[in-house]
Amino acid sequence: MAKTGERSRAAAGSVLDGLHFALDRSSPVPLYYQLARQLEAAIEHGALAPGNLLGNEIDLSTRLGLSRPTVRQAIQSLVDKGLLVRRRGVGTQVVHSQVKRPLELSSLYDDLEAAGQGPTTRVVRHERVPASADVAAALGTAEGAEVTLLERLRSAHGQPVAFLCNYLPPALLDLDPARLEATGLYHLMRLAGITLHSARQTVGARAADAEEAALLAEREGAALLTMRRTAYDDTGRPVEYGTHIYRASRYAFDFQLLVRS
Repeated sequence: MAKTGERSRAAAGSVLDGLHFALDRSSPVPLYYQLARQLEAAIEHGALAPGNLLGNEIDLSTRLGLSRPTVRQAIQSLVDKGLLVRRRGVGTQVVHSQVKRPLELSSLYDDLEAAGQGPTTRVVRHERVPASADVAAALGTAEGAEVTLLERLRSAHGQPVAFLCNYLPPALLDLDPARLEATGLYHLMRLAGITLHSARQTVGARAADAEEAALLAEREGAALLTMRRTAYDDTGRPVEYGTHIYRASRYAFDFQLLVRS
C-alpha cells in the first residue's frame, strides 16, 4: 500500500510540475472554483491528458497550499462533469476532456480529430428504408420513398460521445461501412464532389431512455443534447438529414453571439 501511495505522489508531481495555478485568495471567487476552472482548462488544452494521475486529496492540498475540503470540492465538481475519476488506492485520474464543437457546418469526426480526441466510429445500421413524413419533408421527397438510413456510434478516446442517425437520398453516393468507420460522412461527400453550402439546425435537450443510455454508457434519465440538421449543397439540394444525440457530460456546442444594433 505504501508503494502505491508513493507511485501516486510521484505521478502527481510529474503531471503537475509543468502547470501553474494562479489562485487569488483575495478574490470573491471561491478558491475551489478557481482551482476547478484551471484544472478543467488544463484538461481541455491537453496539458492534463486522459490517464494522467493527479494524486490524492492530501497530496494535492499540500502541493497547492489549500485546505483539503477546498481541493475535495474542486475535484468533485470535475468528477460530476465526467472529467476526473477517483480510483481507490491510486488517487484522482483524468478521464477525458469535454468536446466543445463550434456551431457551424462541420463534421463531428473532423472536429474530434482536429481536437486530438482520437475519434472512432461503429456503423450500427446501414440500409434503405421508406421515408417518414419528417424525413421526406427534409429531403424534398415523397413520403414512403426509399432513402438511405445510416446509424453510427461515435467515440472519443474509446468512450461513446454521440449516436448519429442520418438519412440521405439513395443515389447520392456509395457508402462503404469500412470507409464510414475510418472517416466522417462529410469527408466522403466532399470526395464524391458534393459541395456542402449551408444547413438548418435545431439544438435541444432531453433525458436518455434505456436504449440510448446503454449505447452511450450513461444512466437512464441522463441529460442528452439533441440536434436536427438538414444540409444543402451549393445548388440548394438537400443532401442529408440528421437526428443526433450527444452525451451532455462529454459534449457542448460553442458559438459566438453578436449584438444587433
